[in-house]
Amino acid sequence: MLRELFTPSVQHSLDIIGIFVFAISGALLAVRKNFDVFGIAVLAEVTALGGGLFRDLVIGAVPPAAFTDLGYFLTPLVATVLVFFLHPEVERIQGAVNVFDAAGLGLFCVTGATKAYDFGLGLTASAAMGLATAVGGGVLRDVLANEVPSLLRWDRDLYAVPAMVGAAMVVVCIRFDALNAATSTFAAATAFLLRLAAMRFHWRAPRAWNRRSSAVEEA
Repeated sequence: MLRELFTPSVQHSLDIIGIFVFAISGALLAVRKNFDVFGIAVLAEVTALGGGLFRDLVIGAVPPAAFTDLGYFLTPLVATVLVFFLHPEVERIQGAVNVFDAAGLGLFCVTGATKAYDFGLGLTASAAMGLATAVGGGVLRDVLANEVPSLLRWDRDLYAVPAMVGAAMVVVCIRFDALNAATSTFAAATAFLLRLAAMRFHWRAPRAWNRRSSAVEEA
């Protein structure tokens, strides 16, 4: 089904773009944490490939694409070199990086859900794999950097929710035999625009009702 939505060359190009922008975000966090060049490369690779690697292992798509396509592995290294030498300039265009990151989120939640369904998972499990593909690398990045994962923090703009919406739209389309290039693009665009709106208007998930905790957010 995934191959029916986009040509292999288009799919590969979209994957490379998504991997690159995710790798940039991982490398920038490593610089902020004062990691050395090896640490920057590790965080870039994990952020870019972690979600897809987890998905492929769960659904049995082995060896994972990260280990069969050299471009997938080398792209985060290109991002590492770019950030290592030009991180002040990259930081200055953080807004643009965030836009591309949102685009990668939309793309990966769609392709992740579709690939999971191709490998025999049910609709709910496929949606979960779409979410994992989109946000898994960011979770691993934050854990390795000794931070609470961003999608678990109340003070961060919605990140997982747009991916959940995009993945849910995919499985609904599959259920009604309506998944095609147009509807999958619409699902990715919806996730992308929701993420942009969350960043623009600082939308956040609600915390527990009548919360009594006196805990404060760490600086």
